[in-house]
Amino acid sequence: MRAADVVRVPLGTFTRPTEETGGPPRAEVVNGYLVRHDQGLVLLDTGMGRGDDETEAWYQPRRTDLREALGRVGVRLEDLDLVANCHLHFDHCGGNPLLGSTPVLCQRRELATARAGDYTFDHLVEGRSYELLDGEAEPLPGLHVVPTPGHVDGHQSLVVECEDGSVVLAGQSHDSAAAWARDLAATSTTGATDPSAPGWMTRLLAFDPRRVVFAHDDTEWCP
Repeated sequence: MRAADVVRVPLGTFTRPTEETGGPPRAEVVNGYLVRHDQGLVLLDTGMGRGDDETEAWYQPRRTDLREALGRVGVRLEDLDLVANCHLHFDHCGGNPLLGSTPVLCQRRELATARAGDYTFDHLVEGRSYELLDGEAEPLPGLHVVPTPGHVDGHQSLVVECEDGSVVLAGQSHDSAAAWARDLAATSTTGATDPSAPGWMTRLLAFDPRRVVFAHDDTEWCP
């Protein structure tokens, strides 16, 4: 498996309003990522779900149906062997109701938070075949799930070990490649970190990433 076997799957856009940006409204992409693993097809995130009228008006989402998005990279929905959500906000798990019995990796604390209310939309979360995790896991050889709390407590990222270098599927651990670079500058692989950077950066850097990709930024970080 090579780094090129990790493919971006564009799933739409939304507008983040002034109340959230602190400045002008900002259009943001929504990306999933397909991993063509030697033992099956793995997808991180499934796009934006339909919530309520208030959410629609607030974010003005423009969706690409998950089936259509996967078709553009030559994959059918039923070809997926494993799905992970970096977290369960509506813009990351919107296609989950289409998954049928395909297993969905999720941190146990994240699902508990989602089910507690005032967090996401129940119809996007319930009825799935979850494989609940308590921290790190390696569901397939060389495919690592790493907890990366910050945006939400139950956030997780994927690391794919490839022949030509590891790829980090960072989800929304960082909103942008620039934000990752700032934390990288504040982090040492020896574990001595600037307090401004999350502690789990050291764990991700242990994989010596050659490429880092994001849910809401098309720009990729490369060393």
